[in-house]
Parts: sequence; structure tokens; C-alpha cells
Amino acid sequence: MRNLVLVLGDQLDSESAAFDGFDPSQDAALLIEAREEATYVPQHKIRLVLFFSAMRHFREHLRAKGWRTHYSRLDDPDNLGSLPDELRRYYNRLKPQGVVVLAPGDWRVQAALSSLQLPLDIRPDRSFLCSRETFAAVAGEHPNMVMETFYRRMRTETGALMDGDQPRGGEWNFDKDNRKPFPRKGGPHIPPPCYFSPDEMTRAVMRLVEQDFAHAPGKLGGFDLPVTRELALEALEDFTARRLAQFGPYQDAMVGGAPFMFHSLLSAPLNLHLLRPREVLDSALRAEAPLASVEGFVRQILGWREFVHGFYWLLMPDYAGRNALDAQLPMPRFYWTGETDMRCLSEAIRHTIEHAYAHHIERLMVLGLFALLLGVRPYDVHRWHMSMFRDAIDWVSLPNTLGMSQHADGGVVGTKPYVASGNYINKMSDHCRKCRYDPNKADGDDACPFTTLYYDFLARHKPRFARNLRMKPQYLNFERKDADELQAIRRRADRLKAELTAKTFL
Repeated sequence: MRNLVLVLGDQLDSESAAFDGFDPSQDAALLIEAREEATYVPQHKIRLVLFFSAMRHFREHLRAKGWRTHYSRLDDPDNLGSLPDELRRYYNRLKPQGVVVLAPGDWRVQAALSSLQLPLDIRPDRSFLCSRETFAAVAGEHPNMVMETFYRRMRTETGALMDGDQPRGGEWNFDKDNRKPFPRKGGPHIPPPCYFSPDEMTRAVMRLVEQDFAHAPGKLGGFDLPVTRELALEALEDFTARRLAQFGPYQDAMVGGAPFMFHSLLSAPLNLHLLRPREVLDSALRAEAPLASVEGFVRQILGWREFVHGFYWLLMPDYAGRNALDAQLPMPRFYWTGETDMRCLSEAIRHTIEHAYAHHIERLMVLGLFALLLGVRPYDVHRWHMSMFRDAIDWVSLPNTLGMSQHADGGVVGTKPYVASGNYINKMSDHCRKCRYDPNKADGDDACPFTTLYYDFLARHKPRFARNLRMKPQYLNFERKDADELQAIRRRADRLKAELTAKTFL
């Protein structure tokens, strides 16, 4: 054997750089189901089924091409349980001249593979539209680079939504059109996403997960996600045809009983490489949808996704340990169970339990916001995110949670913390009208915990943020509160922190 191509569970693309020059007569592929990868953080049952089923379907795809493919199943009695140990076992057995692997999406995995001292060829992941090397060079040109600077550069380089050297429609972004609350009466119909009935291969994986990971978080229920490239392409077409047009104006809106709204649900197949970013962009650019909606979606794919990927590899491994706000509280137990009388949190956590999914505003401005205001250790927030979301890969989860959500990187990913009181949630959702807490109150038994903790956060971190120009309006409002009121708020905040973190992981 010439090359053994190791295919990781989030690299399911037979046209990736790992297969460049693949010769079926000399080379073979290897996929490994490793128990360590399924348990190093507790993982949602849906997430486990998605990964294992997608891997097994990809194995069949490679074999249908006539490519020799080895597969280490989780329930194989010879499986040593870890990715590095299994790779070495197969290397010793097959004796290839070299091992090829696409650059992993997790620094931990890359370090573990590199430590094996095998003849390892780690190839760049060209599915990203900005390579690690290019991003590092751009960041060197702009030491305090913000996402908008990077996004405009990517638009210019790719020509996406450009007319010559000018942005289409005369604006680089249409945020002012894309932050509407959902109408409380008479809103547009929300088309359900397409569902995919599990085949026998997926049902076998479901039985395996229910048996071997009975105590894993989340509910498995009726698994209906795309696990092949063909199904992922169907999901892409469904989104651009049926939901993209309304995605823009309502991308930040939250509605009880509508976990998906108009969102694409494409992050998981994208992050598993079942879809390629360029084809997702092209599909959106071809769609008959308002420019504001298309731009809002393009910004997520071409801007934010590439931006966090670049910073992850630029700053790891030290980035994972950052805790600029010195947050030290543990993750509350209710994040795993949904057992809270705060309706917005209960709703968002229920979505993660039932679907291993919550859309980006629920993640940032409900789940992430509350952890930030409470003062939860940022890496604990990241680990919870890795546990509970089907689309979480370390490269995307860590900058989004530790950086954008928790501001633990001190302003690398975002120039200000995303903090708000319960009034923001009241504006963007219908939750507060059905909740026992009053978003306008910061003290008292019926005061919204978000609002209490918001003012407590501003008070605690005033030396750091009071001069931040983007937070000036918030501190002007904060200064209107007298000392007695602030003292009462701080006392209630201390009680909330003690009560809410008294119970942690299940």
C-alpha cells in the first residue's frame, strides 16, 4: 500500500485534498469510530447518530467508487477506543508507506495525530475560502481586524454580491433590514424544513447509540437529518427555494414553538463537509430572494464562518485558556435539563434537547448571554456547546462561545460584549408575555433575572467597559440608577448566582 487516507468524521468529501492523487490500485481509505471522540465531552444522542451514520454512509460512497475502504466500528471488539491508537493499529497491520489526512478541525486531534510520529501528510482543507496562511497574512496587515473588514475583503476577492468594485445595492450590509421581530399577528408562514426518514443503516446506528450511550444528554426521538451529500444538497435547495427570502428580516427573531424559523439548518452538513461553502454561496446567489436576505446569509458563510476559522488556527492552543473577565462559576444544571421558569431559556434549552439545535440568536442572546451575565467559566460554556449542538466542531464552537458569546478573549472576535437586559428578549420574541418575570424590573421577586444580572454585569465590569464607545449608551442608562437601587440589584444578583449554580451537571 502506498497511502492510507485517514478520513475524520467531519471530513466526508471524496473531492477533498486528502484524496488528491488517490489511486485505487495503491491507496486505501480509513474511517474510525472512536469511543474517546464520542465521550471526551458528553455528547447529544442526535450528534452521535449524525456523525456515525454520516461516516457509515460515506464508507459506502467510497466503496461504490471502487475505492478500498477500511472501517473501524465502535462495537468492533478489536477497536482500541481512541483515534490515535486505532490509526496506529491499522498502520501496523496494513504497513502503508504514508498516512494522508486533511487538516483536522480540532487542535486537540491535530496534536494527537502529530504525536504518533508516523509518516503523516497533513493537507490543507481547501473547502474554506480563506486558507489559514492567507488569514494569518491578512491579520498581520490588520492587527485589530474586525469581522466587517475581513468580510469586505472576502466579498471583493470572490466577487460575491459585487458590481465591479462596489457592493451590490450600494451597501456592504443590510443589518438595518435584517433585525425585525416577528409580527405578533399576521406574520408570514414559516415553512418547515425538509425531513429525511432514516434508512436501515441509520436505524442501526440509532439502536447502537441508545444502547451504548443511554445516559448521553438530549433526546434521540425521530432522527431526520441529512446524512449523505445527496440529502444535504436537497436540504440546501429546500432552504434557498422556501426560506431564504424571509431569512433576512427575521433571522434574529424568536417565536415560541418555532425552533427553526427561517434558518437554513445547513451548518451541520457544512461542518461535516457534506456540503461545500462555495456551492452553498452559489445557491443563495442564484435564488429569487431579496438582496437583504441574500446578503445576510452570505455574511454568515463568507464572513463569519471564515473569520472564526481563521482566528481559531491563528491563536490556538493558548486561545482556549482565555478568561478575560475572570468568570469562575460552573455551568448551571438546568442548561442540561431545561428545568427553569425563565421562559426564553426553557424554550431554547428544549430546542437543544429535542433537536441538538438552536438558532444563532438563541445561542448568542439567550443561552450565551445568560451564562455571560451570570459569570460562568467560558471554557465550560464551550464544552456545553460541544456537547449539545449537532453542528459543533472545535474550530467553530470555541471562537463563537469563548470569543463572541462570553468575551473571554478580551475583544479579539468582538469589540464589545454582547450584553443586554430582558428588554432585548422582549423586543425580539414572544417569550416575555408568557413568563412570570417582568423584563423591565431589575429587583424584586418578579424581576427578570436577565435584567438583574445585566446591571450587575455593568457594575462589576465598569472599569473595563465604561469607556468603550460601543457601550456608551448602556452606561449612560446605567448611571441613572442611584446607589441604593444598585445595591439592591447586586444583592439579588448574588442570590441568583448562588441559587442557579448550586446544582451543576447531572
